[in-house]
Amino acid sequence: MSSDLEAPPAVTQRLGYLLKHAQLRLAELAEPEYEPLGVTGRQLALLALFGDGPGQSQQDGAARLGVDRTTMVALVDELEAKGLVRREVAPGDRRKRLVTLTAEGERVREAGEAATRRAEALLLAPLSAEGADGLRAALLRVVRAE
Repeated sequence: MSSDLEAPPAVTQRLGYLLKHAQLRLAELAEPEYEPLGVTGRQLALLALFGDGPGQSQQDGAARLGVDRTTMVALVDELEAKGLVRREVAPGDRRKRLVTLTAEGERVREAGEAATRRAEALLLAPLSAEGADGLRAALLRVVRAE
């Protein structure tokens, strides 16, 4: 991101600029880690979501991630086509589909979590451990509007 060095302080001190470029840098570090797994960061986020406890409905997953239901269906379709998740009819509600990870989906989720940790460690390497923890905590408070 050499073009960042050319931006004036009036730009580089803006929070939006910093957040955007931090996210871009994280993606730059993470995507090569995800490539051998055959998934994107967004797909790994879904594997983490649906791998967290018993089967969840697509609708519940969409609400938890803040995406619309149509987008969620398309994303789950992608994961299902890769053999990483399966949809099952919910007991007691034939209209609801529960999403669960396949054995391969669980393997990819675990490998993806390790890849994410490596990429995040590289991104946060300029900070102390306390600084990295503080950044995470501060961003969580901001995102949750605490």
